Amino acid sequence: MTEKLWQGRFDQPTNKLVEDYTASIHYDNRLFRYDIEGSIAHCRMLGECGIIPHDEACTIVEALGEILRDLERGKVALDASQEDIHMAIERELISRIGDTGGKLHTARSRNDQIALDMRLYLRDVLSRARVLLLELQHVLVTTAENLPDVVMPGFTHLQHAQPVLFAHHLMAYYEMFRRDGERFGDCFSRTNVMPLGSAALAGTTYPIDMEWTARYLNFPRVVANSMDAVSDRDYMIEFCSASAIFMMHVSRMAEELILWSSQEFAFIEISDAFCTGSSIMPQKKNPDVPELMRGKSGRVYGNLMALLTITKGLPLTYNRDLQEDKEPVFDTADTLLTTLKLLAKLLPEIKINEVRMANMATQGFTLATDLADYLARRGVPFRKAHHMVGQVVQYCIRERKELSDLTLDEFKVFHKVFDSDVFPYLDIHSVIDQRTSTGGTAASRVKEAIARAKIDLEASRQELQPYLKPEK
Repeated sequence: MTEKLWQGRFDQPTNKLVEDYTASIHYDNRLFRYDIEGSIAHCRMLGECGIIPHDEACTIVEALGEILRDLERGKVALDASQEDIHMAIERELISRIGDTGGKLHTARSRNDQIALDMRLYLRDVLSRARVLLLELQHVLVTTAENLPDVVMPGFTHLQHAQPVLFAHHLMAYYEMFRRDGERFGDCFSRTNVMPLGSAALAGTTYPIDMEWTARYLNFPRVVANSMDAVSDRDYMIEFCSASAIFMMHVSRMAEELILWSSQEFAFIEISDAFCTGSSIMPQKKNPDVPELMRGKSGRVYGNLMALLTITKGLPLTYNRDLQEDKEPVFDTADTLLTTLKLLAKLLPEIKINEVRMANMATQGFTLATDLADYLARRGVPFRKAHHMVGQVVQYCIRERKELSDLTLDEFKVFHKVFDSDVFPYLDIHSVIDQRTSTGGTAASRVKEAIARAKIDLEASRQELQPYLKPEK
C-alpha cells in the first residue's frame, strides 16, 4: 500500500475501505490543469520572495510543466491510493526531482490549494457559459428579426388569450437568458478572488506575497479572511443557483417546443437531427432533446440542494464534508455547457408553420379584449364592456361563429354604440400594432427590442472578447 505524504503522525496504514471511501481522485482529476497552474504560480512566488532558492523554484516549475504534458497525454497513472489530484501531482513531482519537489507545499495547505483550483475551474466554466449564452441569445434575436410578421396565439393558463407576434414570444426568452447572463457575470466577480496563502485556515508565517500570486493568475483581488477563504463555498452554490435558474428557463422553452411540435398544436417541426424514434412504433418522431433538457433541470436543482445541505451546518473552517462539493458542481457545469451548445444548434433548424400559427391566433376569441377596449373608448365603463363582450362570445359559441363573422347588425343587438369602425378591432395585425406600450407586442416595439438587444449583445461580445475562443 502506498505511503501517504501525511503518514508521519500514524502508526497504522490506511484501511483499504477507508482509502476507497475517502478518495476523490476519480472525479477531481479533471482539475489537474488548474492544480498545476496554481502550483506553478505558488512556486514562482516562493522563489520571488526568497522562501525557496530561485534555482529550485525553476526546477519545480519545469517538472510541473512536464507532468502537465504527460497528464494530457495520459502517461501518468492515477489511482485511489493517491487520494486526490493534489497528492497525485505532488507525489509524481517528488518521484521525478526528489526532495526538492517536497518544497512546493511550503506555505500552503490542501485547504487553500483546492479553494484555488475550484475558483480557477469555475472561472473558466463561467466564462465559457457566458460565451455560449451569448450565442444562444444571438440565435433568438436573429430568428425574431427574420420572422417579423409571424402571428401566433399568446396563452394564459395554456388557453388562447391574445394574439402576439412570434418574434415577441422569442424575445421573452431573450430577456430570460439576458438575466441569466447577468447572474453568471455576478457569480464570476465573486468567484474571481485569490485564496492561496490562507494555508490551512490561519494564514502562514512565511513572508509570502499573495498579491503577486493574484497578479500572476489574473485575479483582481485576494481574500479578506483566511478562515472564510478555506471554508467558503458560496461561489459554488451561487453557480449552481444561477445554473438552476437558467435550466428552469430552458425547461420552460423545452416544454413549449414539445407542445408546439405535437399534432394538436402543429406550430413547429423539430429537425430530425434532434429527435429520435420509437423501438415499437415506426411512425414516431419524439422530441427527446427538449424532453431531456426539461428533465435535466431537475438534476441541476438536485445539485443545488446537495450543496446547500452539505454546507448548512458546518462549523468553521474546513471539514471533510466539503469534499462532496465537487461532483455537484462538475455535473452542473457539464449539464449547463452541453445544454447551451445543443440549444443554440437546435433552435435555428426548427421549421415554423406560419399558416397554422396565424390560423390559430384568432381562434378562441383572442380579440375579445380588443372588442371591450373598443366599447370603453366610446364611453362604456370597462367592467360593463367586459360583461357585454362576454355575452357576445356566448352568442358566438351558440351560433358557432368567430367574432370576425359577426355583422354590424348583430353587434348592435348588444349595444347601440357599435359602429362600422369596430371591424379594424377584429383585424389581427391592426390589433397587434396597437399594442405599443413599452414591452408590448406591436411590431414597432418588437423592432425596438431587437435593435436594443443587438446593441447589448455587441457590448457583451466586447466584454467577453478574451474568452471568445473556438470550442474544442
